[in-house]
Amino acid sequence: MKVPAGKRGKPAKKYSQAARLHDVIRILRARFGATVDELAEECQVTRRTVYRDLKALEEAGYPLTSELQPDGRVLHSFMPEFKEFLPVTFSLHELMTLYFCRGQLAFLQGTPFQDDLEAIFARIRSNLSPRNVAHLERLAQAAAPRFQGLRDYQSQRAVLETLRETLLRQFRCRVRYAPARRAAEEYLFDPYTLLFFKDSLYLAGWAHNRNDYRLFLVDRIRSVELLDQRFEVPDDFSAADLTGSAFGLINEEPMRIRVHFSAEVAYLIRERTWHPSQQISEEPDGALVLSFEAGGEKEILSWLYSYIPHVEVLAPASLRAAFRAALQQVLFFH
Repeated sequence: MKVPAGKRGKPAKKYSQAARLHDVIRILRARFGATVDELAEECQVTRRTVYRDLKALEEAGYPLTSELQPDGRVLHSFMPEFKEFLPVTFSLHELMTLYFCRGQLAFLQGTPFQDDLEAIFARIRSNLSPRNVAHLERLAQAAAPRFQGLRDYQSQRAVLETLRETLLRQFRCRVRYAPARRAAEEYLFDPYTLLFFKDSLYLAGWAHNRNDYRLFLVDRIRSVELLDQRFEVPDDFSAADLTGSAFGLINEEPMRIRVHFSAEVAYLIRERTWHPSQQISEEPDGALVLSFEAGGEKEILSWLYSYIPHVEVLAPASLRAAFRAALQQVLFFH
């Protein structure tokens, strides 16, 4: 198939819109405005493509205006004050870091935050040359995260959009929440923050009808009603207030834990900080004993099970008994 002369050497399709957006922005910034026909001619695309690109710029936050001229033409331009905005510039290393971080946020799939990310990167791409855009997209592929059990929040999109408003504007809300295997309950709620834990989203804040902090898994929020009441986040509030000394998110009475890991997996334990209070005692054969003080028995047990058969619970006796009982139950079923 013969390739039209004007199409030879064009960037791959995945980069073509970014290159066009860059050209459209450059043209609109350099003059008072331009018509769709002028943009189509200069960018060598169809009128339909120009309309699509102008819409993409608007969705990315660029302040576009369209004015009917005396001769019947419609002139597209940026608002006058837009040219006075100070541009945010990034070094190539900073851009690489941004693209790397984008790859780690796949758990936001289906949320309005994912749309915001796409708009941010569309804006970044539109200010770069096609060659730099292509280079950054290649760099983004150099770090390929893997996720297991990834959640899709598309069904919770309306809930998250309302939550985003309540968090930004500090409006009190009414939350209807259904815990696992229990009936839904209603809470008068001051949302303080969203927590990200094990690729899941949690809403955290103050529940007035419980007079205490609450953590809600976003998946189980049935509805959110934004109320016309403002609230203030206490100056001394910290996310640690929600979880205390918990191993994960479950804030229970802390216990002094001692766990023995054999030499086969000891190196995996040394490589990470599992809890701020942890202490490690090395043994001559390469094994180690990890000690820390934390609550949340179920989360601790779930973590320990992943190291079977190279793990032994030494203390406390209650955790040791729970660990053994679960293993015996598994053996009984099989």
